[in-house]
Amino acid sequence: MKTLLVIFSIVLFACGKTLERPKDLANFHPSYDQTMESSFYNFKMKDINGKEVDFSSFKGKKLLLVNVASKCGYTKQYAQLQELNETYGDKVVILGFPANNFGGQEPGSNEEIKAFCDTEFGVTFPMFEKISVKGFDKHPLYRWLSDASQNGWNNEEPSWNFCKYFINEKGELVKFFPSAVNPLDEEILKLIEA
Repeated sequence: MKTLLVIFSIVLFACGKTLERPKDLANFHPSYDQTMESSFYNFKMKDINGKEVDFSSFKGKKLLLVNVASKCGYTKQYAQLQELNETYGDKVVILGFPANNFGGQEPGSNEEIKAFCDTEFGVTFPMFEKISVKGFDKHPLYRWLSDASQNGWNNEEPSWNFCKYFINEKGELVKFFPSAVNPLDEEILKLIEA
């Protein structure tokens, strides 16, 4: 009986290690061919309407990338993002990326998310299809944003909804902002005006 318990314990330990395997695959994305993107401008993604967007179209523009959610305590930041878009749209492009990684706070389909953004906040900045921004199925764009070997310096991935990444006109990641930082924060405005 003691031998059986030891064997059972070893099997459970081995299974536990197997179940932890996805942590090793944190950069895996099923639609990605595993070749590293050398530049932010190499990405292509579908917008919330299903139309492909080539990120090379953003060359020469400042960008604020935000992982968004409809049922979060920070969802009200959509209003500030829209205000930022209306006030500084000639100087910065805001890109919204719906994600359901935190607390199941973005459960809707792309159509439902779009309808919510339109009716509740009148969002006019570009919104993209729902993706994963963390974990084993993290989208390649968010791998690039949170891997210093790809973006040059930053390893910080979103810790919650409404984290922000600022990209300069050369396609370089220059700053990460956590969720609590308001889109109209002075530091973001200084980056836009610089």
